[in-house]
Amino acid sequence: MATGKLAGYTLFITGASRGIGKAIGLKAAKDGANVVIAAKTADPHPKLPGTIYTAAKEIEDAGGKCLPCIVDVRDESTVEKAVNEAVRTFGGIDILVNNASAISLTGTQITPMKKYDLMNQVNTRGTYLCSKVCIPHLLESKRQGKTPQILNISPPLSMKPMWFKNHTAYTIAKYGMSMCVLGMAAEFENEGIAVNALWPKTAILTAAMEMLGGKDVSNQCRKPEIMADAAYAILKQDKFVTGKFLIDDEVLTKEGVKDFDQYAVQPGKIQILSKTHLLTLEFKNTNIKWDNEADFKDEINRAKERSNQSGGAVLEIFKNIENALSTELVAQTKGIFKFEVKDSVETWILDLKNGGGKVTKGDGDSDVTMKLAAADFVSMFQGKLNSTAAFMQGKLKIDGNMMLAMKLEQLMKTMQ
Repeated sequence: MATGKLAGYTLFITGASRGIGKAIGLKAAKDGANVVIAAKTADPHPKLPGTIYTAAKEIEDAGGKCLPCIVDVRDESTVEKAVNEAVRTFGGIDILVNNASAISLTGTQITPMKKYDLMNQVNTRGTYLCSKVCIPHLLESKRQGKTPQILNISPPLSMKPMWFKNHTAYTIAKYGMSMCVLGMAAEFENEGIAVNALWPKTAILTAAMEMLGGKDVSNQCRKPEIMADAAYAILKQDKFVTGKFLIDDEVLTKEGVKDFDQYAVQPGKIQILSKTHLLTLEFKNTNIKWDNEADFKDEINRAKERSNQSGGAVLEIFKNIENALSTELVAQTKGIFKFEVKDSVETWILDLKNGGGKVTKGDGDSDVTMKLAAADFVSMFQGKLNSTAAFMQGKLKIDGNMMLAMKLEQLMKTMQ
């Protein structure tokens, strides 16, 4: 897909020492672009691979020129220093990619204010700050006849409660990046600066994702390269397009890409459950109307029957789980799960921390609590519903150890 259209352009990419940011930098480098890596990791991280310097070498090996800068996007002085150094080195800045982000998918009661502040300072404030400092140089780029752009890695804006209720703090912070797109696109449209957002349809497997959920989450993920290819398709275009909230594979479909299995970490295993994923899903509400009281009572009876059937299926699944327990499974998991099955009003404890494991019906202590409807519980353990998608759609509520909860997918695969 390299076209050479970004040759001579300078990209300022935040959070580009690894993951999506680095992948975008590598893609631009193949055109001969100049890439500024603006990230914090100067020294090797104990758990996450890569530094701004190792990423810089990869970008230069790919054909670009690179300037690695130690930047904390929360710190105005480090942002200004890096931007000034980029201008001195490359003569200007043509494209800003606001990729740096902090994440904690936790509920209100268990989100420390320190974590809330971190997400809002990195995501919203960092995006606003980097845009503010880069815009004078983007305006200069326009005067030189180039196509200046800001691309935020952030989701479409939806005010549906389902995108807030399980992780309000994170959604607020991430939507802050998207609101920068909404506002700045209109503010700088007449000056010729395009401001857009790009978001993935599926989860993207990065080093941070592996650290949170382990490599077992890979069958639900695509590689960062799909975001890089989509970003490149946006950034290389000559036509002025601004104020758009774009989805990676929809962008690539318009570019003529048909084989999306090439982006899967495990080809053939990506489950696309709706038109868009994560913070981009949209659903239609169905308003059910009954002509008379008898129809209403019939619907209630049918609902009760469905509940009874689901309850029996839940019991059967826990029997299967109990038969599959082993010391090896306990050693791999090391956690206690509580399942609160809402419509059957049942609570189950799955102990995968002690001995050879144990299943008990009733309340008790746990490391993580999962709340969901019986039908959704059955669908997940039958492999019909992806647990990550269920969480993002609001069908599954998780309280407690999120890292442990992310092992559920592998657990369910074992049980199926």
